[in-house]
Amino acid sequence: MSVRLKDNLYEVLLAVLPITVVTTILQVFVIALPTPMFLRFLIGALLVMVGLTLFLQGVKMGLLPMGETIGAELPQKASLPIILLVAFLLGFLVTVAEPDVRVLAFQVDLVSEGAVSKNILILAVALGVAVFVCMAVLRIILGVPITYLLAGGYTIVLLLSFFTPPDFVPLSFDAGGVTTGPVTVPFILALGIGTAAVLGGRSSFSDGFGLVGLASIGPILAVMILGVIYQ
Repeated sequence: MSVRLKDNLYEVLLAVLPITVVTTILQVFVIALPTPMFLRFLIGALLVMVGLTLFLQGVKMGLLPMGETIGAELPQKASLPIILLVAFLLGFLVTVAEPDVRVLAFQVDLVSEGAVSKNILILAVALGVAVFVCMAVLRIILGVPITYLLAGGYTIVLLLSFFTPPDFVPLSFDAGGVTTGPVTVPFILALGIGTAAVLGGRSSFSDGFGLVGLASIGPILAVMILGVIYQ
């Protein structure tokens, strides 16, 4: 475990240290922010490094193995409706727990002065992810090529964009981006790989991936529909 923890710390340092160094250089030579604010930044960067290291440790110890196990066991022990229901619930719950989604919802609520409630936005995004995780799992079970679903999904996105209020179009694509966060991605990927691994004639590599790409379409459509409703 100590070796894995060191590897996680190394990954986090590679990700966080460059932006910390660049910001420090800007502080010294260019922007000269107030010292208390810069110190808060350094403390925050340190907390991010510690938090991400522990988070990655938890993902590799718990989320990934559990997702693969659920994906592997469900097709063998449950009927298709139960599999899809579990996929829906998991997609919904991991999205509600996703920190990136909550940050986006908070910012939207703040900028819109409460016109678009953060709870409504989180609910819409979570429902969008849940529906498309179901579709992605069904695609693996039925062996449908992912290109059909991607082409169909983004065609609907394109058509719906003509009816969506302009303020909601960029928001919808941001919503699709924030769902690919540190909580959602590991669990959904592991679920897809586990499901594909136990189905005959399926490849974990070619069939197990794609769930995240499909799941990111759901929030785009959900927020666009929300915009049409608000209109």
